[in-house]
Amino acid sequence: MTQYDQNYILGRRNFLRAASLGLTVPMASWALAQQREPVFRVAKKVEPGNQGTHPLDPALKVAREKLAYSQKNIVDYQCTLIKRERINGKVGNYEYMATKIRNRKVQGGRVVTPLSAYMYFLKPDDVKGREVLYVEGQNNGKLIAKEGGIKGRLIPTVWLNPNGPIAMRGQLYPITEIGVENLMVKLIERGARERKFPECDVKFYANFKVNKRVCTKIEVMHPKKEKHFDFYMAQIFIDDQLNVPIRYAAYDWPRAQGARPEVIEEYTYLQLQLNVGLKDDVFDYKNPAYKFT
Repeated sequence: MTQYDQNYILGRRNFLRAASLGLTVPMASWALAQQREPVFRVAKKVEPGNQGTHPLDPALKVAREKLAYSQKNIVDYQCTLIKRERINGKVGNYEYMATKIRNRKVQGGRVVTPLSAYMYFLKPDDVKGREVLYVEGQNNGKLIAKEGGIKGRLIPTVWLNPNGPIAMRGQLYPITEIGVENLMVKLIERGARERKFPECDVKFYANFKVNKRVCTKIEVMHPKKEKHFDFYMAQIFIDDQLNVPIRYAAYDWPRAQGARPEVIEEYTYLQLQLNVGLKDDVFDYKNPAYKFT
């Protein structure tokens, strides 16, 4: 057994161990959100079209600072990504993925390091063993995937358009938008768009914990349902030590008064390890440790 194989097996075991700790993380935040008072609350309403201060401004400032920090300081990372999304009106199961990502780096307007992602699905059982790999600008722009579970015994390795119907089945976003940096970019874009409209309540909470990690939670709420708002409430948990968000969750407006809001999307980056020095072979589909061939 080579040293790479030993490291790969050890890493896989660590991911599995981390996933066993993560089942309670997504379920706990809603209850906690109802129990604590915010550190400060930003004004609730502004006039439509007002280009002055807006309740979202402090949150957008934080998001831009964290994105700039990540772009400057974070090369790569690994974690157990816990994902749950509502697709076609139905909330899916939690999916746990051992994830390795190398951030996109640009110098002089040129991509010097492409966004690279490898995922190994840990659970649920129907997808356990699925592997997906994508490298920006390589392999004709396609991802490579090997199915897990029983399907993996019958379906061969496939190359897919990340935005195609097969790759997007059961997904809100393509793999081209995966990762913490892409999450921050999306939140900034959404916030800038919603900044044009009134009726927004923003709160900051200190000392929240996600899997024992101390976080600052930013909560954005739209009490009144309008077509230009994507969610009723969104929660962003920023790790105080790592300086990046490690959890995001968005909820729809309650179906009835007093009802619990239904989740739209939620992502938790569990056991996040930054700048681990991922090598090129981690993102090479010919890697003998993978099952793509």
